[in-house]
Amino acid sequence: MFYEKTEDLIERNELVASRIAEMKDEKVLPLNIMSYVKEVSEFVLFVQDVYEKNVDGTLFSMEIDEAKEINGRCYNRLLEENYKKSFLNPEYATEIIGEELGGMLSAVYADMLALFPYAYEDRIDLITIFEELFSEIYGLLVAETEEFPINDPDTDKFEKESLEYLKKSIKDAIYWFYHDYAEVFRAESVQMMVSTEYNFFKDIVENADLNDLSYLYRYGAPIGDNELKMAAFLNSLPEEDIEAMASTYTEGYRIGFEVTERDITKKKSVKVEYPIGFERVVRVAFKNFREMGLEPIVARDSILSCQGRTSGRKRNTYSTDPNPQFLYDHKEDKGFYYDKGYAERVIEVTKDTFEKNKTLAKTYGGPAVIEVFGEPDFEPLNKSANYHFTDEQNELDVYLSRELGKITNTYIPGDEYSFTIISYPLPSIGDNFEEIFNKTVEVNTLDYTLYRDMQQKIIDVLDKGEYARVLGKGDNKTDLKVSLHSIKDATKETIFENCVADVNIPVGEVFTSPVLKGTEGILHVSKVYLNGLSYSNLEINFKDGMIVDYTCDNFPTEEENKKYIFDNILFHHDTLPIGEFAIGTNTTAYKMGIEYGIQSKLPILIAEKTGPHFAVGDTCYSHAEDVVVHNPDGKEIIARSNECADLRDTDPDKAYFNCHTDITIPYDELDKIYVVAKDGTEYMVIDDGKFVVPGTEKLNEPLNK
Repeated sequence: MFYEKTEDLIERNELVASRIAEMKDEKVLPLNIMSYVKEVSEFVLFVQDVYEKNVDGTLFSMEIDEAKEINGRCYNRLLEENYKKSFLNPEYATEIIGEELGGMLSAVYADMLALFPYAYEDRIDLITIFEELFSEIYGLLVAETEEFPINDPDTDKFEKESLEYLKKSIKDAIYWFYHDYAEVFRAESVQMMVSTEYNFFKDIVENADLNDLSYLYRYGAPIGDNELKMAAFLNSLPEEDIEAMASTYTEGYRIGFEVTERDITKKKSVKVEYPIGFERVVRVAFKNFREMGLEPIVARDSILSCQGRTSGRKRNTYSTDPNPQFLYDHKEDKGFYYDKGYAERVIEVTKDTFEKNKTLAKTYGGPAVIEVFGEPDFEPLNKSANYHFTDEQNELDVYLSRELGKITNTYIPGDEYSFTIISYPLPSIGDNFEEIFNKTVEVNTLDYTLYRDMQQKIIDVLDKGEYARVLGKGDNKTDLKVSLHSIKDATKETIFENCVADVNIPVGEVFTSPVLKGTEGILHVSKVYLNGLSYSNLEINFKDGMIVDYTCDNFPTEEENKKYIFDNILFHHDTLPIGEFAIGTNTTAYKMGIEYGIQSKLPILIAEKTGPHFAVGDTCYSHAEDVVVHNPDGKEIIARSNECADLRDTDPDKAYFNCHTDITIPYDELDKIYVVAKDGTEYMVIDDGKFVVPGTEKLNEPLNK
């Protein structure tokens, strides 16, 4: 454990829980505020009861129906019909409490949902400090009522003067809570990246009876049909199938070290990230990793505003969301306490924690990730009641991300670790789930030697070009010129990496880092999902490789559409470079998407292999540009940097952006890809959406079918 469970801590918890039990029935505040206090108090007391069941040993011995009922009592409040009338919803909280306090109090409640999983992890320390924050806020409200009797508890609101004072005093309380406890929240985020000591999640994977699905509820995370059906489905598979899935995953990780010529024997740990329900596969993966000399690290997905809770891509150990709109509504709650002082405190704690754990960081091997896809389509609603970062906070967010990236790279150098990612469908993908799952397994295990050889033929053509041209078909407006690096010795050098099934499973792409100068034009996709969010008619314009304009059709106003892209693709940067130009070759995966009508649900990991794609942000070689990398044919890949990354030694603040988002043009929206040599000769790679390089005809078979 990362804390000591002392008698003083237990006593603190008993005292604050007793006070909250009294608060819910007191009638000393305006009715609208008391309704909030009552809802949150009842939730806190429910968590206390769950925690007591953990302490007395009954929590983890329940039958599945009782475990499910307790899980539902926490998370059913997020279901759409309940969420509408809950103070977890900033819109409802603002309507009932008012603009001054509604959003802020809703944000506190949203973070306090973490108390439920903390009860399962026996984290009385974290439960207690959040309960103390809630009690402190209540005390401020009561004190203001007593100071100004005009705030009659029989009425439905505070007076305006009181609201202004309370807004400041409660905001201060929240600020100092997150500022002072950064040494807990931020420190633990770093520790959970590199330390193998935390065994709560590993114990579930290794010791639970996986045939009794009640084990799923031991995580304290939301458990729904996806988790239950996935676990039951995997339980139905023969052991050899499970071992094959686990081996594809763990071998991809090992090969990642091999192909980048990094020494895996110097590493002692691996971060295992997986969706709840995959424990049978993960159990075998643990064994495989330990045979490589790597001890697994498992952490929980971010559940607090200060940890970067998002509505998009999940990390660590996670489950599907009962209501993605809830996460979208609260994705910028950090803004209530986000300023330069807080950011500097986070940076200070991060440096200090890494320094204390530098030996563990040095032997950390990197993440091994299992992703899932197939959740219902989610198109978020913009609500005025949600907190939105100010311009200053957007700039601060870029600054903090950059500084944390620099610190992390100091202790975990990008040229010393590796990773792997593999993806599988969820039961929610539809009635053909098992068929799609089996097809995905097939896609994940395609003959990499066949693709390696065909991709090499494509690279041989691409290497002839001074620049590439990408043109859309029909309504697709893509028209991009992509400048390429110059080859000095064609017998020893290449521009594109021949990517087979190692770190990025499945097989199927060739990619490069473009030269920014001269790279220009329009990138357009009619429909694409990026990090769990849908974009309609996404259009991005580039000049000298940098984004100069962007839009989409998701919302009624241009302002909303631009902000949506600014927040979720540019991640608050004013501009980003094209960090990658790639041609996906996995037409089998593309055919799977068409055949089952799941193109929009394919994750980036697979979608990027189903057509040409462009990544905005850092290159694929971020923080490792100086490491020599070779293709299977022995040629050195020289296009590992661009004009931004070239500043890494002279002006590192401008070198990296700490993001990388792939945007794919599907084959059916693609007309041509060709390169133009210095003498003006054109060499065609794709024409009318089909591969035309001799020796790559097999790639067209799925397209023809």
